[in-house]
Amino acid sequence: MTLTAVLLAGGESLRMGRDKATIVFRGEPLWQRQLELLRGLGPEKIFVSARKELSWLPAETELLLDESPSRGPLSGLTRALERVQTSHLVALAVDMPFMTSEQMRILWEQATVGCGVLPMIAERAEPLAAIYPREAGSEFAAALASDDFSLQRLSRGLLQAAKLRVFPVSRQKEELYRSVNEPNDLALDG
Repeated sequence: MTLTAVLLAGGESLRMGRDKATIVFRGEPLWQRQLELLRGLGPEKIFVSARKELSWLPAETELLLDESPSRGPLSGLTRALERVQTSHLVALAVDMPFMTSEQMRILWEQATVGCGVLPMIAERAEPLAAIYPREAGSEFAAALASDDFSLQRLSRGLLQAAKLRVFPVSRQKEELYRSVNEPNDLALDG
């Protein structure tokens, strides 16, 4: 199995009041922190998904711009799956700074041929820190072409189609999947 990575950095950061990707957290910008986690998995290629050009885009990554109108992460994941040439795509949101390289490796180890891994916290899927098989691309494209842009509904369909398997997140690990959306969320570190 082979891996491509996508850093999802296309949010508008309205509640944060500034680009979340450039916020310094534990001594480094969020974009840099998240790319290091993705690099640790040894992907063949790293995409960065965004709505517009980025001032911080590293040279070794490839920018994938959402087509208008953007449908948020669904647009970014669909575009990445259209471009992927490996067996799997690992996705990570730029605003999940508590994620660890160990947790990302555990997710990748759970993937199998033709089947990705979807973390579940209680009954809620976490599609922005997940592993997708290339075969999921058709379902993503269909969702983007429809009127239903729900990643939760799409995730459930991929589970039913056996293109994803559930990875139950323990209560002790739930914090790793927490996203930061407002300035006070960063003060809740640890």
